[in-house]
Amino acid sequence: MADRIKITVCYAPASQPLLYALEVDEGTTIGQAIEISGILQEAPEINLVTMPVGIYGKKKTLDTVVRARDRIEIYRPLIADPKDARRRRAKKA
Repeated sequence: MADRIKITVCYAPASQPLLYALEVDEGTTIGQAIEISGILQEAPEINLVTMPVGIYGKKKTLDTVVRARDRIEIYRPLIADPKDARRRRAKKA
């Protein structure tokens, strides 16, 4: 029997952030952990093909193996390009 580790899966849509704490087997991948968490049923707008994922702010692939106390994050697409927004603000000043 594989050892169990504690991880967190989170997603912050425009409304209420979703945060799931769970235990998974050692050797579980990010993709498997997201499936196990049930977050895909709670937030059907999540598309793992087009939306990047990461651990503590660093982008990772779905086949990355999670470690104890990892926080898996599902990133939303940017509403505005930060560089364009900065240029617009600079133009106004």
